[in-house]
Amino acid sequence: MKKQYIFYVLLFTVQGLVAQISHILCGKLLDTKSGELKSEQTIVIVNNEVYKVMDGYKMPKNKSDKVIDLKSKVVLPGLIDMHVHIEQEFGPRTRLNGYILDEADIAFNSVGFAKTTLLKGFTTVRDLGGTGVNISIRKAIDAGKIPGPRVFTAGKALASTGGHADPTNGSSRILRGNPGPKEGVVNSIEDAKKAVRQRYKNGADCIKITATGGVLCVAKSGDNPQFTIEEVKAICDMAKDYGMHVAAHAHGDDGMQRAVLGGVKTIEHGTYMSEGTMDLMKKHNAYLVPTITAGKEVEEKAKVAGYYPAIVVPKALAVGPQIQGTFAKAYKRGVGIAFGTDAGVYRHGDNAKEFGFMVEAGMPAIEAIQSATITNAKILKMEKEVGQIAKGFYADIIAVDEDPTKNVKTLENVVFVMKNGVVYKD
Repeated sequence: MKKQYIFYVLLFTVQGLVAQISHILCGKLLDTKSGELKSEQTIVIVNNEVYKVMDGYKMPKNKSDKVIDLKSKVVLPGLIDMHVHIEQEFGPRTRLNGYILDEADIAFNSVGFAKTTLLKGFTTVRDLGGTGVNISIRKAIDAGKIPGPRVFTAGKALASTGGHADPTNGSSRILRGNPGPKEGVVNSIEDAKKAVRQRYKNGADCIKITATGGVLCVAKSGDNPQFTIEEVKAICDMAKDYGMHVAAHAHGDDGMQRAVLGGVKTIEHGTYMSEGTMDLMKKHNAYLVPTITAGKEVEEKAKVAGYYPAIVVPKALAVGPQIQGTFAKAYKRGVGIAFGTDAGVYRHGDNAKEFGFMVEAGMPAIEAIQSATITNAKILKMEKEVGQIAKGFYADIIAVDEDPTKNVKTLENVVFVMKNGVVYKD
């Protein structure tokens, strides 16, 4: 092991690079794969990767190596949120902002949202829809221009005409126009193929469809199906050709069934999911992304006069009380659960509240944590790079004050954040 270490350092020296080496001394380390909490561990980081994990506290022999003392903390891998909207935070001015904010305004706002998310311990996120600025935000983070989580983004979501993600919903007739695949509006199999190819061209990492009506759009129904199964299948088949998976926003059961049968990987929200759909998801290896926090937040805000347009209020009041109960039933029935919060519908940085709601509904804390690490890494096809603290994985590491398997709410107060070997919060 010592020879390998020396070789690693020499390799960087030969290449004209300086290896940045850190030793993290962990009071306790959560192994997310096994669920085991290990005491007195040392993590050796070389540049942006975990080089090795050792029993006991091992100080470096080289004085130039950095030592990070987390002996009083519980250490675990950076968390992954599979449903955020990095471009916005919903509020009473959101609809107006859609008409008055330029792309530059959206981008500047996103910088703050991205930083907040990272500092709260979420080192990787999946962004499920915005204006397309989210792709530029991902590029800026990757280039090190701004701090933020690793972003996988859908760019603009796909909808049918008048559907939940139709960008012209609620506009005047003059502004409404007739948007098509380029803008994310799909009304045929050919539209579906073109829309996916356009997302690929734009630089999206995955595809998001709105398989049913939604709560916050200015349309009457929040749960009616909005794609045919043939359209969904065309989207999923085309996405597969381009190496992308498909996420489906869905509240109503009919739309969920079409989405699962059509080949989507994740169902977002799943509010009115039937037991039959749960069984269908198990059969097709689809995951539920519950977003309980968002359901509770929109219900609360719907009680504030003027916060939402009048057409939104009854939908928000109906969804809020349902979503946690549906999650509990799906979990108990054996549906795969992927951690996701819908941050952006409410305040960024409150993502970890979701853990508490999941545990409250009957999911053991360690399984909730694994859903935000092991499971989500697998869906993103990053299971050998993120979600664990192990040799060869990215050095995405966070720390909290208490054992999260006993008090999961400690994850709401992350005290240390490292992403890609860089410390952002200490």
